[in-house]
Amino acid sequence: MSRKSGSHPAAHLRARASAFAALGDATRLALVMKLADGQPHSIARLTRGTRLTRQAVTKHLHVLESAGMVRRARAGRESRFEFNPAPVIGLKDYIDQVSGEWDRALGRLRALVERPFER
Repeated sequence: MSRKSGSHPAAHLRARASAFAALGDATRLALVMKLADGQPHSIARLTRGTRLTRQAVTKHLHVLESAGMVRRARAGRESRFEFNPAPVIGLKDYIDQVSGEWDRALGRLRALVERPFER
């Protein structure tokens, strides 16, 4: 997640933790996969083909919405849900950053271990 000027680092940590937690549940991950097709989905459509109740899907959507991964829009009397990829892109960027730091640390360790002994 990119840091905006004046934003607090702890807020970014909380946002990342919320996004990781939201994706850490298999049901929510499956909902994200359905929503990632770019089409708005009703709860009835998201429930179709699963053993989940509408209430269960609604609870999972609320968690995803709280993490910023899902947007809700009204279409008449029905709510439609759409995927917002920004938090997932932020997680990817964060993982890439951490991966780069580990690669550099392992490179330093390798250089130290492979350095000839000085006597």
